[in-house]
Amino acid sequence: MNDISADWIGHTRKATETITDRQVREFRVTLDGVLDGGAPLAGLHWCLTPEIYPPADLGRDAHPKLGLFLPDLGLPRRMWAGGRLSYKGEVTAGDTVTRETRIRDIKFKEGRTGKLGFVTLDHDYTVAGGLRVSEEHNIVYRDDASPDAPGLVPPQAEPWTPLKRIDVLPDSTLLFRYSAMTFNGHRIHYDPAYATSVEGYAGLVVHGPLQSTWMQIMATALLGHLPTEFSYRGLSPLTCNRPAAIEAIAADQGLSLRVRDLDANVVTMAASAR
Repeated sequence: MNDISADWIGHTRKATETITDRQVREFRVTLDGVLDGGAPLAGLHWCLTPEIYPPADLGRDAHPKLGLFLPDLGLPRRMWAGGRLSYKGEVTAGDTVTRETRIRDIKFKEGRTGKLGFVTLDHDYTVAGGLRVSEEHNIVYRDDASPDAPGLVPPQAEPWTPLKRIDVLPDSTLLFRYSAMTFNGHRIHYDPAYATSVEGYAGLVVHGPLQSTWMQIMATALLGHLPTEFSYRGLSPLTCNRPAAIEAIAADQGLSLRVRDLDANVVTMAASAR
């Protein structure tokens, strides 16, 4: 275990919030076209108990500075890589939800684009002492993009005959509303110059948790219940104003799901659910 791991693994944070009717209305209208009226609010927990810091404690990307709760790995670019969820029950308006977060693991690897740092967090969401959602959250950090580095070409999506498909066109209004609901200040979601010139993306980036929420909602509709197991992984950035499809097919033990960039025919996020 390196010095960073020894210093940070096991750190915990706890925060509590009561869900309001307004939060539920905002969530439903932001997910309009994907979330049916009256359906369970899969993904709403990500709108709760955000990290709230003053401007002086924000980094260049407008996320809280590393070293406050999450360790500074010396790598400036942060990405929501994926994770696993297990729903024990729904959270909804009127629930007082406590989220306890623990830093489980820190690792470094060498990738095709350079050094990568991985931080694994465990989150437990409880209501009146009862567990509603347990989550493993994977964050990856990397160096700034080199202008001379060759871009990675993601593979083409395999052909599917989906059980269900919903087409979406994520625009800047959707990104703004989701950032506001989650108190996510990451500039890749609203600052085009920063997203393209500093972080090297093709445009404003659609949030990883938003794409995962789309798939959780579809899985809930097809399964008839919130997923008891849901795992997801980001594969390629989805950028603003590019048409996409949320798709699901039957798998051996449940469902396989994906978000697909229709113009490029590339999977941006994949998931499994049961």
